[in-house]
This record gives sequence, structure tokens and C-alpha cells, in this order.
Amino acid sequence: MDEEVKFVLDSTKESMDASISHLEKAFIKIRAGKASPIMLSSVMVDYYGAQTPLSQVSNINTPDARTISVQPWEKNLIGEIENAIMNANLGFNPMNNGEMVIINVPPLTEERRKQLVKQAKAEAEDAKVSIRSARQEANKELKALEISEDLLKNAEVDVQELTDSYSKKVDSILSVKEAEIMKV
Repeated sequence: MDEEVKFVLDSTKESMDASISHLEKAFIKIRAGKASPIMLSSVMVDYYGAQTPLSQVSNINTPDARTISVQPWEKNLIGEIENAIMNANLGFNPMNNGEMVIINVPPLTEERRKQLVKQAKAEAEDAKVSIRSARQEANKELKALEISEDLLKNAEVDVQELTDSYSKKVDSILSVKEAEIMKV
């Protein structure tokens, strides 16, 4: 196979891999009932005038499946951390005991589970759109190359097979996440 065609296919595969890894990162943030420190990954705390990720000013643990504890490295940050968690709009009600911030993660209602599944499906669809745009870009690059008609057709078939396999990966990742969310 022509070197240029191989390069186009490799870069397309890389782009599609990036779509899958982005989807997996997005799914980590969608909670599925159990408490996890990742749930607070988007929380930014005002640390001496600079917006700083919560994980850089405190220790975040999950003592059990329904509780997240946030142990700040400086006691005077407790109020800031509480406000930051409230302002992050995650649906949590933090409490502090003077030493640390404690968050009780409420069990998911059926309605909330359905909303989370919708959110997961939207993320999966975004990943598929990204994969299809990588296919479109690859086909455009292939047509720009000075190659024979047969080689072009074979390369386009290869790109389509890549697209199909990555779309199936997205579907399987989504079905696993969906089952995880809906499990009570």
C-alpha cells in the first residue's frame, strides 16, 4: 500500500482513538450511584485569588459508597470549599464538622437515572459525530492524493471499516455505562 495512504489511515485511527478516550473521560464524570472522588473533579476553589482545582487544595476520599470526605490542607479553606461545591451545581449538600467537608451522596431516583442515561447517550452521539468527521476528513485527504482509482476505492473501504468498528466500540461502551446507571 502507498505510504501516503497508510499515513492517512494511521492519522484517522489516531483521531478516532481520541474520540473514544474523550468519551470514556466524559463517562467517568457521569455518576452511577456510588460516591467517587471524580465527581468533584470539576470543582474549582478560590485559593488566595486564583481558581484552583479542589484536588490541589485538599485530600478527597470515599469512606463508603454513599459518602465523600474532603480534607483541606488548610483549615481556613473549609468555607471556600463548601461554597465551591455548592456553586458547582452538582446536586450535593456539603456539611462541615470543623475538620473536613462531608458530602452524603443521595441515591439516584428513577427520573435522575433516566436523565443520566440521556446525558450518556448525548456524549456517545458526540463521539460518533467526531468519528464520522474523522472519516470525512480522511476521505478528503485520500482524494487529494495522486493515487490510482483502485487504490482510492480500497482506501475508502478501509476508512469505512475503521469508522464502523469505532462506532461499535462507542455503542458497547454506552451499553455498559447505561447498565451501570440503571442498576439500583
